[in-house]
Amino acid sequence: MSVAELVSTHTVMEKTVAFAKKIWCVKKQFVLLLTPLIFLPVLFFLPLKEGKCLYVVLLMAMYWCTEALPLAVTSLLPVVLFPFLGVLSSSKVCPQYCLDTNFLFLSGLIMASAIEEWNLHRRIALKILLITGVQPARLILGMMLTTAFLSMWLSNTASTAMMLPIVNALLLSLFGNKEASKEPGQLSEVTSDEPNQNKICSVSSEIQQLSLEETTFLNGRPDAANKKKEGEYQKRVWKGFLIAVPYAASIGGTATLTGTAPNLILIGQLKSVFPGCDVVNFGSWFLFACPLMLLFLILGWLWIALFHGCFTLRVRKKKVEEEAESRVKLVIQEDYKRLGPMQFAEGAVAFFFFMFAALLFTRDPKFVPGWSKFFEKGYVTDATTAVTIVTMLFFFPSQKPSFKWWFDFKAPNNPIKPLMSWKRTQETVPWNIILLLGGGFAMARGCEESGLSIWLGSRLQPLQNVPPPAAVLLITVVIAMFTEFASNTATIIIFLPVLAELAVRLQVNPLYLMIPGTVGCSYAFMLPVSTPPNSIAFSSGLLMVKDMVKTGVVMNIIGVLTLSLAMNTWAFYIFDLSTYPDWAKNHISSNGNTSLVDIVNATFSPANVTL
Repeated sequence: MSVAELVSTHTVMEKTVAFAKKIWCVKKQFVLLLTPLIFLPVLFFLPLKEGKCLYVVLLMAMYWCTEALPLAVTSLLPVVLFPFLGVLSSSKVCPQYCLDTNFLFLSGLIMASAIEEWNLHRRIALKILLITGVQPARLILGMMLTTAFLSMWLSNTASTAMMLPIVNALLLSLFGNKEASKEPGQLSEVTSDEPNQNKICSVSSEIQQLSLEETTFLNGRPDAANKKKEGEYQKRVWKGFLIAVPYAASIGGTATLTGTAPNLILIGQLKSVFPGCDVVNFGSWFLFACPLMLLFLILGWLWIALFHGCFTLRVRKKKVEEEAESRVKLVIQEDYKRLGPMQFAEGAVAFFFFMFAALLFTRDPKFVPGWSKFFEKGYVTDATTAVTIVTMLFFFPSQKPSFKWWFDFKAPNNPIKPLMSWKRTQETVPWNIILLLGGGFAMARGCEESGLSIWLGSRLQPLQNVPPPAAVLLITVVIAMFTEFASNTATIIIFLPVLAELAVRLQVNPLYLMIPGTVGCSYAFMLPVSTPPNSIAFSSGLLMVKDMVKTGVVMNIIGVLTLSLAMNTWAFYIFDLSTYPDWAKNHISSNGNTSLVDIVNATFSPANVTL
């Protein structure tokens, strides 16, 4: 090959690479424009109304998975496409964005914002760490318990972002010598008391700096072999801590209805598809999900601690170990003291937080009569209770009222500052999640009224011969794998209508399939892109993808097995899963006079099937 040909080939390659880079820069625009064309055949090869609805569902699923449009904007597409395509009228689509489930979730977000505003979450975290102890295995358990508890009420992203700087500061004390480690009380330099300073960048920079340091704690072990062995042990423990926090955040969010969006999507879709279902509420869900969460958390802790060597015999001298652990304990104690005594506002938020949880739990716990029996049935829901409590945050004073102030005319006349302001709410509440929930409910309503859910259910005929316990296991595995690559919210929105119709065809309680599908979509542990908490931990620079895959694949297996165990044991009694309920039998279709079972049987009877 001549020199001219070589130059020409090199030039073509350079232009190809440059062009590929340009395409990559506008990949979202390509997805946005090409996806409607790619899915266009669906409109012609399926029944008319079902095809139109499936077209919208596939379009939204692609946009959600690729984020070609912001998630909240994609969630608004049913308002535009369903009426234009004749799937659902605008008067039926728009109310799906203001269901009582949305207000329950909004109330949970406001309560979480109040907890963060007055730093109650930080006090809870440090107190739990003081109780659990400071040995590496016990410290990881304390971190996981703390993160899981916070994630039950805060978002899993906020819980992870708050806990990782604390993990970083404790690691500096645990693995640094007296000169290299931080002095007691300096934990607040990493995690400021100000909510807006709990940034990911502080986690990343500090841990990256830590990872570049030599093993400075090798007192009495000068040989290179021991240095290398100690350094490997140190890195394993670091990774164990970093991985444990986001995993615990994902697990903890499943314990309450307000802990994660998929739980509320389940409630909304149950009310849409099975209006007579009143079995699942805050109390009954907590009875089912909290033991599952604790069981999974303990098993997950055992796996992480074993895999990352926290139970193994350490290579440092006992005296060095004791000194390091005493420094960690002193750091936690000093930082807890820096919080000072509990202020009036902090105590008030704690009181309302307790009332929030207690009233939701006791409204209708099913196993005993709840306080809702004093009201007309169906009028008071979890949303009513939650909005009542959070409304009080906007007028309850953040300073202790003084009776003397009324008679002290020299005292400053400052306006009363409430526990929460609307400005703070606007800044901290992720409003896009409300639209995301609404988009999911609108999609479910469209699938129901267009008949798409029935059509999809008929495609799953091979599963009719699968025993229900095996179907639960299979569904959980499929959804857990799917959610590794898509958001858990988008995953559950896509799968729930299909699971509802599959349950009808199998003649089993719909909750038997829909609940494991909902919980399973939160079990995303293998990839950094699976969940925001995983991404935050990965941004530290110390973790590699293979670290998360090795630990996460076993976590997925543990999660699937524990969920299957829960569904086939105590969930049977809480949700009465052994029977096919009347609210599923008597479900009324959009025409108002035919049950869903009748539609399925009539549609797929031999007389109506043509080849």
